Amino acid sequence: MSARILVAEDDALQARLIRVYLEREGHEVQVVSDGRSAVDRARAVRPDLIVLDVMMPLVDGLDVCRILRAESQVPILLLTARTTEEDMLLGLDLGADDYMAKPYSPRELTARVRALLRRARGAGSAEPTVISVGGTEIDLVRYEVRVSGCEVPLTGKEFAILGLLAAEPGRVFTRSQIIDRVFGFDQNVMERTVDAHVMNLRRKLARAPGDAPHVETVYGRGYRITEAGGAR
Repeated sequence: MSARILVAEDDALQARLIRVYLEREGHEVQVVSDGRSAVDRARAVRPDLIVLDVMMPLVDGLDVCRILRAESQVPILLLTARTTEEDMLLGLDLGADDYMAKPYSPRELTARVRALLRRARGAGSAEPTVISVGGTEIDLVRYEVRVSGCEVPLTGKEFAILGLLAAEPGRVFTRSQIIDRVFGFDQNVMERTVDAHVMNLRRKLARAPGDAPHVETVYGRGYRITEAGGAR
């Protein structure tokens, strides 16, 4: 039951210990040490499970949990030194799947991870790996876009914007929402940067053979995706 696991823990010794035990179980483990990096890495690598410390710099684990739960159903195991019932219930209310208080046994942690992975896979909770809009397929695993069977090469940000819009055709995403979902916590990104990426994305889709979807501007609001034949 090998899995991609993201560990967000600012204590280097604890992070190393967790990594060692999970890698012994055959998992692929990535480690980050702050909340902003946790959100960005989770969006980039789409882990099968996240081990998340509550008390982290920049953005705390509870906020990370809330942000990621709004975007996916990835299993989240919270770790915290806070041991009151109120703290535990808050974490679970924000979307955590399990909760362990420090200090904890690494063997128990690996057992909890196994249980969460079994539950997620048994419930068939894996997210779609391919999004289809008309004759266009967006492969979220291979990072490929095919229009009528022909691949369209996109940059990482263009791919992320297209994937975001195509996941909910017709929904209008504001530029701020796109910045939050695609660029994470990069505070230097401006709205005109989004416009530039969208312009390049449109150009590449327009050159593709077949009927590519359109990225439509909704003036005063943002962008949405429509199937071929819709307004630009």
